[in-house]
Amino acid sequence: MSQTLSETKGVAAWGLALGHGLSQIFFQANVWTGALILAAFVVADWRMAVLVVLGSLASSATGLLFGSKMPAVRDGMQGFCGALVGAATFAAIGGQGAAYPIAIVGGALCAPVTWLVVWIFTHEPLKPFNLPSTTAPFCIVATGVLLATIPLHTSTPDTTVSDSAVTAFFVSLLTNVSQVVLVDSMWAGALILLGLFVASWKVGLAAVLGSAVGSLCALAMNESLQTTANGLAGYSGVLTAIALAAVFVKGTWEPWVLAIIGTAVTAVVTLLMHHLSGPTYTWPYILTTWVFLIIVYFVPRLKRA
Repeated sequence: MSQTLSETKGVAAWGLALGHGLSQIFFQANVWTGALILAAFVVADWRMAVLVVLGSLASSATGLLFGSKMPAVRDGMQGFCGALVGAATFAAIGGQGAAYPIAIVGGALCAPVTWLVVWIFTHEPLKPFNLPSTTAPFCIVATGVLLATIPLHTSTPDTTVSDSAVTAFFVSLLTNVSQVVLVDSMWAGALILLGLFVASWKVGLAAVLGSAVGSLCALAMNESLQTTANGLAGYSGVLTAIALAAVFVKGTWEPWVLAIIGTAVTAVVTLLMHHLSGPTYTWPYILTTWVFLIIVYFVPRLKRA
């Protein structure tokens, strides 16, 4: 009987690791948020959902081998980058048979890459800034997967089309959210946004703020209506706004002002990176957030959470 209970606890722990791993894409450890994010993947394509699950579990399991403690794994801290690698695998090569082992290997590689990024940030000269590794391991591994699978690449047509700036803006409020996980779908975006409000009203509000500011900046900088409408111009701003307003900075009004400025900067970085040949992924959010957290370190009035 005790063995059965132990096995059940083990299964439950990995279930929590999966649910929290999905929600940690948006800095949350909430199973219900994770379930809604998984539902968003299913809305996009059930095969994508499977790859996300495989990538997340592989990343979490390998994280244990690289020294992460089970409580941290259970909280999803090792699973979110692997989940995104699974999503990126589907975005690159679809649901063909090769995608499944690739998602597992890619997810597993997130653990050593995360370990390396954390090592860099916990040693001089970057140690004082206490920078998070965030989704940088995903970006690094996903770029490797993208380059290694060129013969298998498939093209997916844009599903969101707009012929007016007003329509593009309102559609993008949801597609910006869904494109964080490489999905172009208003319905998926709505499910994820609901999950964020389930986790915290502040997180949900920050996501809406980042989405709105990101799209307004994109339109002001003459990004195409298509790019804006399908969320490719504003998704990084969603993460930047949540990071600065609800996660990494303390204060009353200061984090929100910082989030607005940071989201605007993220929009500029996104536009610049669209002119590069490599994949953008969440680099605009990552680079902007790192710079702003360094700024917070030097400004006495601003405090880290």
